[in-house]
Formats: sequence, structure tokens, C-alpha cells
Amino acid sequence: MKTAAELLPGTLDLIVLRTLVRGPMHGYGIAQRVKEISKDVLHVGESSLYPALQRLLLDGYVKAEWGASENNRRARFYTLTAAGRRQLASEREEFERIVGAIHAVLRFA
Repeated sequence: MKTAAELLPGTLDLIVLRTLVRGPMHGYGIAQRVKEISKDVLHVGESSLYPALQRLLLDGYVKAEWGASENNRRARFYTLTAAGRRQLASEREEFERIVGAIHAVLRFA
């Protein structure tokens, strides 16, 4: 089972940004959504998720507001910014380029 620490460098930011395209989410919700979408293959732990969210906040790719979660607990909700959308497009393009190159090597090596 892959964890965030085993993802390709930079992929966690890409995954978090992509997850937030659907709308504001709190950290636990992001982790659960990634687990669900990946069919339980990717597990993003708190020790890697929250530093990534903080980095994305500092870079201006997400913004955060305090609110109440589904179970009425105080939670910080993260929202993708316009800069975050541009960064997502850029990172996604680069990731697809790298994956294509890896596929090419695996097919012809």
C-alpha cells in the first residue's frame, strides 16, 4: 500500500490541489477523498498532508477558513485559489509528461 511518503516528489501537492477542485474541504475530508478515489491504494497521513496544506497556503495556492465539520467539530476548510488552479494545470501537465516518459522507458527498455 502506497503512502504519501512513497509518492513521486511533488505529487502530494498535485493530488491535494486536484481534490480541492470540487470545493472546500477540511484535511480529514481530503485524506478520505484521496483514499476513496484511489480505491484504497493511496493513504495520505496527517504527517504529510498538513505540511503540504501549509506549504500550499504560504504559496497562495489555497486559502483556509475555520468552520464546522459534518460532525459539528471545528475544522479548517481549504479552498483552491485562482493561483492554485493555474498551479494545478502546470503541475498536471508536467506530471503527465513524466508519466509518459516512464511508460516509454518501460515499453522499450
